[in-house]
Amino acid sequence: MGKFFRIMKWVVGATLLVVLVLGGAALMLFPTIQKRIQEARSQGSGAMVRLEPVGSGRLVRTISAPGLIEATRRVSISARISAQIIALPFEEGDVVKPGDVVVKLDDRDLQAQLSSAEASLRAEEARLLGARASYVNAVSEWERQQALFQSADVSKSAMEAAEAEKNRAESSLRAAEAGIEMAKANITRVREDLRYTEILSPIHGTITRVNAEVGELVVTGTMNNAGTVILEIADLDEMIVVAEVDESDVAQVRVGQNAKIYVNAYSDDVFDGHVKKIALERRSPVSQRPRATTNSDVFEVEVLLDLNGRQILSGLTASVDIEVETIEDVMLAPSQAIKDVRIDELPLELTRDNPLFNREKTFATVVFTMVNGEAVATPVVTGASDLRTTAIRQGIEPGAKIIVGPYKALLSMTHGTKVQDEEVVKAEEEARKAAATAAKDEKDEDAAPEGETDTNADTDNAAAETSGASGSTQTASGGGSGAS
Repeated sequence: MGKFFRIMKWVVGATLLVVLVLGGAALMLFPTIQKRIQEARSQGSGAMVRLEPVGSGRLVRTISAPGLIEATRRVSISARISAQIIALPFEEGDVVKPGDVVVKLDDRDLQAQLSSAEASLRAEEARLLGARASYVNAVSEWERQQALFQSADVSKSAMEAAEAEKNRAESSLRAAEAGIEMAKANITRVREDLRYTEILSPIHGTITRVNAEVGELVVTGTMNNAGTVILEIADLDEMIVVAEVDESDVAQVRVGQNAKIYVNAYSDDVFDGHVKKIALERRSPVSQRPRATTNSDVFEVEVLLDLNGRQILSGLTASVDIEVETIEDVMLAPSQAIKDVRIDELPLELTRDNPLFNREKTFATVVFTMVNGEAVATPVVTGASDLRTTAIRQGIEPGAKIIVGPYKALLSMTHGTKVQDEEVVKAEEEARKAAATAAKDEKDEDAAPEGETDTNADTDNAAAETSGASGSTQTASGGGSGAS
């Protein structure tokens, strides 16, 4: 018997294990099976589609371009002389006015040079006096020798020597006069350099960058080496976006066109603007201007932002949509509803006498309408597009309903595909649910009175039983009393 029970335990355990495995597999496969059933039902009754009427409206075609935000007016402050910085009165973010001293350089070397230049001028003035006296004396000697030569008292060589001395004295006088001019010019140069030791702000703006510190030595720039840029000042009240427009789109851009600017740092805001300037040549690969992309096949287009008194940061990346074409009162349809189909795949009776089908072409542009539960390809002539919406110029009447989605259904849709309106199906489903709910409520109402009758009968029976029991007790009590 013990062996028999052990065998039965093994059989029962194996059976339970098989049941659990099959049940788990059934649970895992149930969603897939259900999906397959729904797909089969959908294929049998037609794909669910969404229909919308073709409306009229305004279409704005835009081109997009990346860009960087910059100030319209921006200056880089550099030194005209090499000297040490002794003062930077303003910090980054401070507002300055024209004429404010923004950098002070050490001027001690230049003061010494000025003193030396003034001393050189005085020395040249003294030399000029000596040269002028020598010239006067040489002229007098030459005139005397000339008079003596005419009276035959001196030789011709003596007269010529006096004339040569006069010329030398005149040359020395001219050199002394030029030395005076050189000394004066040197003083002017040093004084101008002294003026450069105080660098003034040329514009009203905000200091956006300070690249140096007090005590540093600034150097001047040359043709091959840029000088030290001490700080930068920008007028942040007027900002532009330097958009990098592809060369294939730049021909459509015009000065004055409106634009929408989307700044990454202000993701919740959309800024208005208009095209201010268009570059006349493609951007140079060696351009020193900051770039939003590394592509050199672009034209820089300046778009002026309408900030309405608001101030934003410089150097931010942005995306610009320039409105290059505006069409009023045109039929519009979602771009995904417009499809190119092969003409040879369409029925001949559909393409034979329709002028919108060009049999010489391979593809035709169509939209799909719904007729008797089937998708019908309708040829159209399209116009401009803003990627989301496309203008329809010919082929369909305003207000006509076309299939606009879902995209997956449109992707595989052909002429004659079985379809059903999503809204109609939903309305029918809701009507069936409402009818089922109403029927259930009516059935519950019909069943309620019978339940109440049964409850009342049970209550009456219980009351009768209680009354009978009470009567029996009273009779028994009476009997006892009589006995007594």
